[in-house]
Formats: sequence, C-alpha cells, structure tokens
Amino acid sequence: MRIRDSLRRIAPRAALVAVAWLLAASSATAQAPPVAEPDPAQMILHILDYVAVDYPGAVKDGKVLDEGEYREQVEFVGQARALLGRLEARPERAGLEAQADRLVALVKDKGPDADVARLAGELRWALIGAYRIDVAPKRVPDLKRGGALFAARCALCHGATGHGDGPAAQSLDPRPSDFHDAERMSQRSLYSVFSTITLGVEGTAMAGFRDLTEDERWALAFHVAGLTAPEAERARGQALWTAGKGRDVFSDLASLATRSPRELTTRHGADAAVLLAYLRTDPEALMPQGNAALAISLRLLRQSLEAYRAGRAREAQDLAVSAYLDGFELAEPTLDAVDHPLRMAIEGEMLRFRGLVKEGAPLGAVETQAGKVEALLTRAQARLDTDRLTPAATFVSAFIILLREGLEALLVVAAVIALLVKAGRRDALPWVHGGWVVALLLGGLTWWVASRVLTISGSTRETTEGVTALVAAAVLLYVGFWMHGKSQSHRWQAFLEARLAGALSGRTMLALASVSFLAVYREVFETVLFYEALAAQAGPTGGPALLGGLAVAAVALVALGWVIVRGSLRLPIGIFFGVSAIVVGVLAVVFVGNGIAALQEAGAFPQHALELPAIPLLGIHPSVEGLTVQALLLVILVAGFAWSSRVARERPA
Repeated sequence: MRIRDSLRRIAPRAALVAVAWLLAASSATAQAPPVAEPDPAQMILHILDYVAVDYPGAVKDGKVLDEGEYREQVEFVGQARALLGRLEARPERAGLEAQADRLVALVKDKGPDADVARLAGELRWALIGAYRIDVAPKRVPDLKRGGALFAARCALCHGATGHGDGPAAQSLDPRPSDFHDAERMSQRSLYSVFSTITLGVEGTAMAGFRDLTEDERWALAFHVAGLTAPEAERARGQALWTAGKGRDVFSDLASLATRSPRELTTRHGADAAVLLAYLRTDPEALMPQGNAALAISLRLLRQSLEAYRAGRAREAQDLAVSAYLDGFELAEPTLDAVDHPLRMAIEGEMLRFRGLVKEGAPLGAVETQAGKVEALLTRAQARLDTDRLTPAATFVSAFIILLREGLEALLVVAAVIALLVKAGRRDALPWVHGGWVVALLLGGLTWWVASRVLTISGSTRETTEGVTALVAAAVLLYVGFWMHGKSQSHRWQAFLEARLAGALSGRTMLALASVSFLAVYREVFETVLFYEALAAQAGPTGGPALLGGLAVAAVALVALGWVIVRGSLRLPIGIFFGVSAIVVGVLAVVFVGNGIAALQEAGAFPQHALELPAIPLLGIHPSVEGLTVQALLLVILVAGFAWSSRVARERPA
C-alpha cells in the first residue's frame, strides 16, 4: 500500500498509537538521547530486504495483485537508487548504480518475483562488500537482555509471545507483524530484523529504536528471530550441531546473521535451516572453544585474499594485518606449548604474506603465499584439536606468559626502586608503586572497555603498545643519562646531601614515576588477551592449572625484583649509578625495538624483513628499520655516556 494511504488510515487512531508508543518508550528511558540520522547505506540495505520480501505480494506472473503495494515497491527501489548517489564516491559505486538501475527497470516491468529477489540480494551483497558495512554483531548477543527489551518495547503491539496480538494491536492498521508467520519469517535474516528495529517501517506504527545501543538492538533481533521456530525444530538443530553438522556453513556470527531460512534451504538443504533455528537461540554455540583465534585468522586471511583479487589493495592489507593481530597472535602462547617450530613458521609466512600484499605483488604470488599460510593455520588447528593442553602444559604456558611479559617491566621498576632506596629517598617510593598500580588498574579498565563497550582492533592495540613503548624508551633514555652523570661525580656524597633532594623533586621524580607507569601499562592489555586465549584452549577443567601458573609467575617476579633491588644496594654508589645507567640504556634499546615491531605489525611503519633470528627478550625483531633505529640509539647512548664521562673527568674535584 502507498505510504500516504497507510498514514491516512492510521491518523484517526494517532492518539492511541502515541500513547502506546510512550508507554513502551517510558519503560526504557524517560528522556531519550538525540540520535544521528540513519546511514544511507544501511537505509539501502533495509529497503532491499523489504523489496525482496514484499514484492511477491504485489506482483505475480507479470500481473499486479495489489496496485497500492506495487506502487510502493516502485517507490522503494527508486529511493534506494537515489540513496546510492549520497554514498561516498568510490570506484565500485558506478557498478552499484548500474545494478540498481536494472532492479528499478525490472520492478517497473513487473518482472518475476524470483528475479527481483535475486537482483536485490546481489545488490545488497555488492554494497556490503564495497563499503565494508558491518552486518553482524561484534560480540555474542545477550539473549536475556533481548527478552527483557521485547517485553518492554515490543509486547504492547506484538504481544508477549510475538503473535501480533498485543493490547494496542487492534487499533493499528496495518496490524503488527506476527513473528510466528513461518512463510514471511523464512525470508528474513537476522540483519534484516536488526535493520527494522534500527530504522522502523515507514508508513506503520513501527518506529526505529535508534535510542538503543547497537548491542541491545542485536539482542532484540535475536530474540525476535528466535520466536519463529518450534521447540522440536530447535532441538533437532542442536542435535545436528552437536554431531558436527553445518560447521562449514556457520563459521562465525556474520554467517549466522546474514542468511535467511529460505536461502539456506535452497543452497544447503533443510538441515541448514534447522541449524539456523537452533543457533539463533544459542549463538554462543557458534563460538569455537579451543582454537577460536586460529579460526578468526583463517577467516580474515581468506577475506584479505578476496579483497586483493577484487583490486581493493588497501582493504586487503588491513585484513592481512588483522589476520595476524586479531587472530594468530592471540594463539601464539598456546601453540608454543604444543609446537614451537610450527608457531615460528606461521609467524614468518604471515609476515611474508603481508609484505606481498603491501608491495602489490602479482596475484599468483599472493595466492600461493596465502595457500602456504592457510595450510599452516589448518595444521595448527589440528594440533590444538588433537593435542589438548594438559594441566601441566596449561600451567607452564600460564607461567611463561606472565614471566615473559612482565620481565621488562620488572627490570625497569626494580631499577627505579633501587635508585630511590640507595639515595635515601624511600619517601618517594609511593610514587613509583602508585605508577605501576595505576598502570595495572588502567590496563584492566582498557581491556574491559575494549571487550565490553568498544571494539578495539588488533591494529589499534599494537599501535597503542608501540607508541607507549617508544615514549617509555624516550623517558628511559633521559633517566639513563641522568644516572650516568651521577656515576662520574667525584663528590657524590656531597651531591646526595646537598642536591639530590631538589633533583628528585623536579623533572627527574616525574620521569621515574612515568617510567614505572609506562613500563607496566604497555604489557597489561596484551597479557590479558593471551590469558583469555589460553583459557579457551585449556577448557573448563584447565582453570586451576592456569591460575596456578599465573600465581607462581607472579611470585617469581616478586622474588626476582627483590633480588635485583638487594643486589643493587650492595654496590658502591659510583658503580651502582654506572650499572643502572647501562641497564636502563639497554632497556631503552629493547623498548625501541619492541615499539618499532609493534608499529610494523599494525601496518603503521614500513618493514623490510631480514633472514635473521628474532630475540624478543632483547627487542630484536629482524627488520632493516627496527635494527637501524636500535643501532642509532646505541650510538647515541655510547656517545652520550662518553661525553658525560669526559666532562666529569675535566671538572675539578
């Protein structure tokens, strides 16, 4: 029906509809925040979904069944075509507009409904690929939250069970949708339902819920879509999934959110639709438990190759970086415990794949390299599936993760503490301890925000870590020169008595506290992610071993810190400052190497790999850029220390 006709019928009951809407909205918030205008791309997808579903009700075998409905379909496809012109100018847009023109012509010619649905679907997927539109939730939806939102926002019109028989339904024209209408719902994907919840349906009482968060709208979409299938169908789907069926069809949340039951039945058979019915009500089952990181890496690798084939080089490069950072990197500690040579081989081959993509290598070379990486990742998946981590392996992995990630930070903090104790400035220790405690808390908060509120990519994580490492290196460089200057003082005792208090109350004290914070903060986020991946691989029975390894590593770090501080205090003051300056200078070189490597992994810094062994503990990640910067910093340190020593020797005692 035409929109204005629908509005004319709704108008006499506008007051009741308004009351119904206000009652539903008031349960969520008394004053909804302002919402942004809908994205044109999302509006186009929304329209295409509705055309594919509603066109068969308007035209059959070239004959118009409902004149008003048909005119509305013509109007909708015309609107979609116009909205394409509002999208960002990209090379793919011309092709999208040509597809839209064919769809408009087909609808105007009253073409077959199957052809209209097919062309609308092709245009939809082409638009999603060209503009990289998110069509799936970023995390598994909270189904309990979805049920609560349905009761608060939807039941008044749609009814408590979704049959379209709510208290306000009788007064609405058109009537609210019946979510148990199997024929209609068989054509709706989860993303289609999500779009309706987000944007509403023009000409009806269904308003968009853009005041809800994206996570809430996805939770509501999953609840609505889960109302359709009978319990027996869901139970059969669960049995099929438990038996290992459909794993090739449903690999992630996107594959679940973008398919309709009818589409799945046509392409994969009736069992696929049954699996869809089950997974809509239990999306958590879709998440791989043991090697989720490797599954993500494989998916992103394939997407990178497809983007490269399509000529989207920049997108391919971003996906190649993400395949490593958002996938494989998080599986590295787990795979190390099972097959260290395999982990090293995958890391090297993924680096080569990223290099070929970035350099614009011939497609054949990129495809060959992608095949090598995929074969290695598949082999790693098989190893992790067959060689489940034993409690002993889980314990060792948990121990190594914390010890490895915490050792650099420990050396820095212990050196600062030893300096203050040696100088008799124990009153300044709370600043240093406060620095690393705040770093732990802020790092934990960063991880929580990234996993619960925002979506922070691996590239962003590595960029943050890289920048933090370089800042820490700069501060360490300053502290190292300061320490070395004190090692050459012929009157160090007079300096301690007369000047140290003033020196530590100024820039030096701030620098020492900053080093404590930066050294710890840069390690926290990544360490938590490693433990998440390890916990998934260890399974529910591996918790005690994981916690045990973590606790023993923490004790070991404390013990090492105590030994470092006690050993430093026994050194004569001149030797202490000299050794400390060297240690801090070396750590600055290590931090620079790790920082450059992190930025290279994020694609923010050029990388030309060298066939040399990597030594992460020393910050050596063999590349021309990283080793060059480290060499320059070493030259600066040696020259600076030499100049400082010469000045001190020439100064009269």
